[in-house]
Amino acid sequence: MKITVQISEPLLRDARNMATREGVTFRSLVERGLQSVVMEAKAHAPFKLRRASFKGEGLCPELRGFSWDHIRALSYERRNR
Repeated sequence: MKITVQISEPLLRDARNMATREGVTFRSLVERGLQSVVMEAKAHAPFKLRRASFKGEGLCPELRGFSWDHIRALSYERRNR
């Protein structure tokens, strides 16, 4: 695919010089830069928690009516076995 992009003269000059120093084509340098920008944007994309619900009947009868703080505290208790 062929596209036209307007780039400022100083940036174009620096990019061409860099491509020459690195022994790569201008095109590969531009693609590398675009890939870097795209990857950085993906890395900063907002986190989305996947849906992880399950079928059930809610809390077991002995925990109904308790607060979540109480249920959480129970989950951290050690059981003597």
